[in-house]
Amino acid sequence: MRIKLLFLFLFGTLFSMHAQNIGTISGKVVDQKNVPVSYATISIKEGSAVITGGITDDNGDFAIKNLALKNYTVEVQFIGYTTFTTKADLTSQKIVALPKITLLEEATQLQGVEVVQERSTVEQKIDRRVINVGRDLTTAGATASEIMNNIPSVNVDQDGKISLRGNQNVRVLVDGRPTNMDAAQLLKQIPSTSIKKIELITNPSAKYNPEGMSGIINIVLHKNSNDGFNGSLNAGITFGEEPKFNNSLDMNYRTGKVNFFGNAGSNFGKYFNEGFIERFDNNSQQQLDIVNDNKSYLYKIGMDFYINDKNTISFYTNQNATDGNGNVDTDIRYLSNDQANVLQLGNYLTDNKSGAYNLAYKHLFAKDGHTLDFEGNFNDYKQTQNANFDTSTFEIGNPEALDERVIFSDKIIDKRENTTLNLDYVNPLNEKTTLELGAESRIVRTSNDYTTGNLSLPVENRFSNYTYDIDIYSAYATFGQRFEKFSYQVGARFESYKAKANLNKGQTTFEDDYMTVYPSAYLTYNLNEKNMFQLSYSRRVDRPSLEQTKPIREFSTPLVTGLGNSELEPQFTNSVEVNYTKMFGKGSSFTSGVFYRVIDNEINRVLYNDETTENPNDLIMSWDNFDNNTAFGFELSANYKIAKWWDIQPAIDYSNISQKGLVSVLREGTVDEFDFVEREVDVAAFNARLNSNFKVNQRLSFLLFGFYRGGVDGIQNNSKEMYKIDAGGRYSLLNNKMSISVRYNDILDQMKFGFDSQNPYPSRGQFTWESQTIYFGINYMFGGGKNKALQRKYREDNTKQGGGMF
Repeated sequence: MRIKLLFLFLFGTLFSMHAQNIGTISGKVVDQKNVPVSYATISIKEGSAVITGGITDDNGDFAIKNLALKNYTVEVQFIGYTTFTTKADLTSQKIVALPKITLLEEATQLQGVEVVQERSTVEQKIDRRVINVGRDLTTAGATASEIMNNIPSVNVDQDGKISLRGNQNVRVLVDGRPTNMDAAQLLKQIPSTSIKKIELITNPSAKYNPEGMSGIINIVLHKNSNDGFNGSLNAGITFGEEPKFNNSLDMNYRTGKVNFFGNAGSNFGKYFNEGFIERFDNNSQQQLDIVNDNKSYLYKIGMDFYINDKNTISFYTNQNATDGNGNVDTDIRYLSNDQANVLQLGNYLTDNKSGAYNLAYKHLFAKDGHTLDFEGNFNDYKQTQNANFDTSTFEIGNPEALDERVIFSDKIIDKRENTTLNLDYVNPLNEKTTLELGAESRIVRTSNDYTTGNLSLPVENRFSNYTYDIDIYSAYATFGQRFEKFSYQVGARFESYKAKANLNKGQTTFEDDYMTVYPSAYLTYNLNEKNMFQLSYSRRVDRPSLEQTKPIREFSTPLVTGLGNSELEPQFTNSVEVNYTKMFGKGSSFTSGVFYRVIDNEINRVLYNDETTENPNDLIMSWDNFDNNTAFGFELSANYKIAKWWDIQPAIDYSNISQKGLVSVLREGTVDEFDFVEREVDVAAFNARLNSNFKVNQRLSFLLFGFYRGGVDGIQNNSKEMYKIDAGGRYSLLNNKMSISVRYNDILDQMKFGFDSQNPYPSRGQFTWESQTIYFGINYMFGGGKNKALQRKYREDNTKQGGGMF
């Protein structure tokens, strides 16, 4: 009994001593009409570090308790209002009651309408860079693909393939979720005006799925939750060889506990591309004329149901559809007249549909920041392609005399289903320590049916069915602590991965089954409120895709056929980054970073002679695994306001990777015999961008954008440098409810992809596309409700910051 009394006395004394050394900051938040602002965010900062925080109640009141007796900065934030900042001194008193805080509406915030800012801004966060998309980017092009080259560290090539820091092994998400659609195709279907922001996550933590060697690009679409009915209408036309049109409509209706939201967009028009390839060994020239007539549609609808202050259920669906009619005319001429000329007319009729269905539940515990999230996501995709080939061969030495004509059709049907279930748990153990736990189940089913009418092939090769199924089960844990100037986070993701490939419903061509761990670590040091350093590490994986593994024609020209490799294995990457962020006055900032990667079992392209044909000029393009490899690079970017009317956003990035690959080399002394040779080169890529904005007055502004991409020496081809200059302007009217934008892209018409090569044959070539265009767009905003949504009750942007499930 005495021991119990002693412990009670001891704990009571310690509690009393602790209570004497803590304080409270309280206050009330209202708007300019003296109406209480409910659920505004309160942040208590010591220097630049956030110590703790809370939210206002229904009456706009707040009280932050258990604070050490120090000097603090208090920040109050709410959507549609400027941030309010004040000081609170607890060194001389234990309770500070702040004067009534009045929030001012942002000048760019119309009543009930989420206004897209005039210029894009870049935010450097602890694990990502966020580009808030403004008018200068949405007028750069009709689709997401066209504006990506304006984003620091991101490049899109002439085929629409996206790369991050010089590497195409990048994972593209929409609203934080994966899709089954090829990234190049997906970006061409998303209207630029439907994008709210783009997140670049170059070294993701263990909380994220580990795919993507160079990181994650997350495209966040608009979603409003304002009270009442609100909307925004965008319409644009791009003038090139022929006009192309893009439109989008964003709307929401919020009443009581329910918020309905929707987003719809479309793109349609003809896109022209042409090119040539010259071969010096046989004095031939291949001319390509490509026209794609595409119609694509996207819509997103959903709802949030606020059960109460602690529980929210959300549902949404994204739907994409595209109809494409592509013509690829290939004219091969042998100038020495010792071989037969070939003309192939290719027509590709493509129809694809993709749908995503998402259901989420969020529970808030009593402790601020203590949350539980469950999410289910189903994505299905189907693409049907009918390819028609008309190939004419002419007599040797007589290009006008037809020798042979072959007409046949191919049909390819791709189907993919992806089911993901996540469970995430976040627990702030105290004001400086946070534990996060989660798990995930991901089931992927893919199939490819191929049928050809090419009678020159054996009967058994005229039809095939290929399936590639993946089962992934994973769990993660991260633990982080924050001190006065230091903070750290360590974590690990444990994963079971199973893959199985099957050809023609019976023959298993490949199986893989392994368990692995993906660790991550972050260390951040805040020198002061304007200088931040960060060191991070993560392990990631790039798994073979369906296109890389299926032993079926991916594409075909008279000289080159693309095939997959069913024996392809995953490649793993260990990545280290060091980043520095410097904040200046007036919203200016400077960020820099360096990275180093070690790549195991690297996946790369291979090009070799097709031994199944009698023509020595026929080539196979495929994939294979190679030994370990390394990559490094750096990037610099800034957001600097030179004057009230002029700001600039310069950015440069450099990457170097020692690529390895197999090339087919003509055997010395022969004309049709080849050897496989492993080649290794140091591939260096340099890019520079400069965005400059000029504001004449509140209604009129101009922009100037410059881009430069240096030449790159690769395993197979050496690409040439390219650059462009864009200029544009924007004018607002109708009390800022309407804006008119115009942009002249690639004024000097210098965006051309030129290349040369030595293997397997000496050659050079160039491809050009419609880069020199004029864009004209109109935006109109309508609605009457104010943004009084309860911030903590809905999932901002419908975006998950990681994922997992049991």
